[in-house]
Amino acid sequence: MTPVKGLTHPPQNKIPGRDLAWQIAPDLFTSFRYAWSGVRYAYVTQRNFRIHTVIGILAIAAGLSLSLSSVSLAILTLTSALVMVLELLNTALESVVDLTVGQSYHELAKIAKDCAAGAVLISAIAAVIVASCLLVPPLVALVF
Repeated sequence: MTPVKGLTHPPQNKIPGRDLAWQIAPDLFTSFRYAWSGVRYAYVTQRNFRIHTVIGILAIAAGLSLSLSSVSLAILTLTSALVMVLELLNTALESVVDLTVGQSYHELAKIAKDCAAGAVLISAIAAVIVASCLLVPPLVALVF
């Protein structure tokens, strides 16, 4: 496959193990590999992503254990996934901002990072509310 002019960077920008990092992925498998690399990066480097992942898995496991309906499990899963997706976007945005401003301080960089973190916070609060609405009633019924 010949690269399309204007859609690739010069070869000197290659990263070891990421031969096509600066090109459009030539196939679906490569696209998935890059996507999984991003998820893995966030899991390894971002404490909050690990926390959200573990809590999401525990919430879904609790839903399965309590025999929630398929719709309730889907809502729980989508809500947990939303928090993780926003955490990935937050990580990406922070990386781009850091790349742009380097070690210098800029008020707009702070605003961008704070707003992205705020989006994650709002989604996490919503996820706790959704999980509480779906999990607390069956837990109370189980205990009492």
